[in-house]
Amino acid sequence: MATLNYEQLLGLGFKSIGKNVLISDKASFYNCPMIEIGDSVRIDDFCVLSAGSGGIVLGSHIHIAVFSSLIGAARIEIQDFCNISSRVSIYSSSDDYSGLAMTNPMIPDEYRLVKSAPVILEKHTIVGTSSVILPGVHLEKGVAIGALSLVNDSCSEFGIYAGIPAKKIKERNRELLNFEKYI
Repeated sequence: MATLNYEQLLGLGFKSIGKNVLISDKASFYNCPMIEIGDSVRIDDFCVLSAGSGGIVLGSHIHIAVFSSLIGAARIEIQDFCNISSRVSIYSSSDDYSGLAMTNPMIPDEYRLVKSAPVILEKHTIVGTSSVILPGVHLEKGVAIGALSLVNDSCSEFGIYAGIPAKKIKERNRELLNFEKYI
């Protein structure tokens, strides 16, 4: 994976950018002045980060794997030590699918019903491959989301969730917290 150098990263116009940031030259960013990136963040090939008015805030020690996307008008916040596996989609905005309104951004707003709500992933959250997180979801500290899950509701601290829709299947071990002090 070819990564952008520091001067190239600064040239994108992010609101802020930390140290030791590895961003693929094949990743795409929209509305960079609304995107904050902490230290030791890696964003792989073909990821899309499209910030709306709420912005996107990435803490430190984060990996966003290949083909993932963070999109929407409301704030998307990913705190320290999180891992977003490949093909994960995080939405802070979504059209109404009920048929009460039209859909897609090429339709005037008065004919659409768009739900926008912040999405927060607290520290030590991991999201498995091909999972989808919908507007308004809050994943508390240490949550693990299994692969191929649809997360349409918030999840409690150190729970392991999986399925469509995602349901709690058991507690996650907290041993990882002992290693944080060494990073």
